[in-house]
Amino acid sequence: MTRLNALGQPIGEALPDWTPPPVPARAPLVGRWASLEPLDPARHGDELWDAALQDPEGRSWTWLGDGPFGSRAEFDALLARNAASADPMFFALRSAATGRAEGWCSLMRIAPAAGTIEVGWIWWGPRMQRTPAATEAIFLLMREVFRLGYRRFEWKCDTLNAASRAAAMRFGFSYEGVFRQAVVYKGRSRDTAWYAMIDKEAPQLEAAYAAWLDPANFDAEGRQKTRLADLTAPVLVARG
Repeated sequence: MTRLNALGQPIGEALPDWTPPPVPARAPLVGRWASLEPLDPARHGDELWDAALQDPEGRSWTWLGDGPFGSRAEFDALLARNAASADPMFFALRSAATGRAEGWCSLMRIAPAAGTIEVGWIWWGPRMQRTPAATEAIFLLMREVFRLGYRRFEWKCDTLNAASRAAAMRFGFSYEGVFRQAVVYKGRSRDTAWYAMIDKEAPQLEAAYAAWLDPANFDAEGRQKTRLADLTAPVLVARG
């Protein structure tokens, strides 16, 4: 039922006990398949460069603001900038399967007063793509964000990045629309598709991730028995 103020105007849900959550700590997040470690060029640089070399065509960089890189020096300069950044706050993804750092991601647009935060600047090397570790990385961030008390966790991408849009919904982010001509990057225009999940959806989403990440959900060849998309579908309020 819509709330009305004393003037008879519709107003939003009351939040009498709202307290802005803290900024996430630059600290490791550890899972079964993967761990997220605060990005450190000295610790992660060699392994991440090796991961980048596994993509000689640069396909994994098409919809990112940086890359691909013509030299290790260019790559190291980006690592240094990312590691020094507080927002976006970057994490290296270490795969339990390879024991190596295979990509990175970040928490960004961190807005405690509004209770919102975004996951972005996601880059997985080829060995990390379509693996349980990549999925668990998103789960570790989601769980931490809602544990801290954030109300909204966002995902945004180029509308032409079909893989990212499908991933957002697979991960349980509901479609919210398109911001036209929202960004200019790499000399081109970007319309941005918006997705988000909210705190009220977190318990059901956490249960979906736990079921999918359970080793019992994979056969002897590592093939999934139940798709994460099927487990998160009931939570989505819109697709697109």
